[in-house]
Amino acid sequence: KAAESLDGMVAEDVPRWDAADELKALEHQCDIVAHDALHRLNKTFVTPLDREDIHTLVLYLDNVMDMMDAAGGCIRLYRVQHVRYGARELTNVILRSAEQILLATQKLEGRQGLEEHVVEINRLENEADQIHRQAIGRLFSEEQNAIEVLKWKEILDLLERATDECEDVANEIEGLVVKYT
Repeated sequence: KAAESLDGMVAEDVPRWDAADELKALEHQCDIVAHDALHRLNKTFVTPLDREDIHTLVLYLDNVMDMMDAAGGCIRLYRVQHVRYGARELTNVILRSAEQILLATQKLEGRQGLEEHVVEINRLENEADQIHRQAIGRLFSEEQNAIEVLKWKEILDLLERATDECEDVANEIEGLVVKYT
């Protein structure tokens, strides 16, 4: 949901600032779910996976949400008027990564068919790195206003970090596959 909201925020030339409220609400819900999951983890005697693995996966998923929320918050905070190259492309990569994470987590219990999702998330993160480099290059070569450069550099960096966090989730899932097969 959050990836869809973030992607929709920058879908048009003029960003939809109210999406930052949606992202903040979803981030708050995510924090509650993460806290509840960790609390239940501490009270459960036997877990389907090692406690440390579940704990790490919950934290990595929360980090993805935090980066999306931060990026959306900056877009509104900085009163961005027009979406620059790289924002739409990166949010689309985040959306596709989130879809792969969802598919992978749905298959986690059976521990089958996870590798294809892990590989795709890693591929998407590499795609995001390329988009980020191009976007930063264009930002510095095209934008004359130093304040706009600072704003967009931070936004683009946060979006790219969200894809890094997705890759961390994929790597943790990959580790689980290796550990339990």
